[in-house]
Amino acid sequence: MNSKQYTEVLIDGKIYALGGSEEEGYIQRLASYINEMIITLKRREGFTKQSAEYQNVMIELNMADDYFKAREQIARLEQQKTEMEKETYSLKHELVATQMKLEAVKTELAGLKKSSGSDRNE
Repeated sequence: MNSKQYTEVLIDGKIYALGGSEEEGYIQRLASYINEMIITLKRREGFTKQSAEYQNVMIELNMADDYFKAREQIARLEQQKTEMEKETYSLKHELVATQMKLEAVKTELAGLKKSSGSDRNE
């Protein structure tokens, strides 16, 4: 079992000591993401004039929006992957069938050459 690690992060100008099993670098990336979200929203006109509760809700809604968009993108990519796998399987099947036809034609051609060669000898 992973031991609990503590990591200090800076979020919106405040230092927080967070405990968990995740690596410090990962926790720092999370804090950086939150900071970027806060900075982006604070640049919007009138955002800082709103109550702290409203600001927090807007931050949370924007993060949820990012999360759901990422999930939708994952679903689209998984669908594309599935379609590509089906197409690859189909192309491989077609390749094998074409190779079999080629071998059959080669065999037939060799047989024709052999029989036409023996016709000339007669």
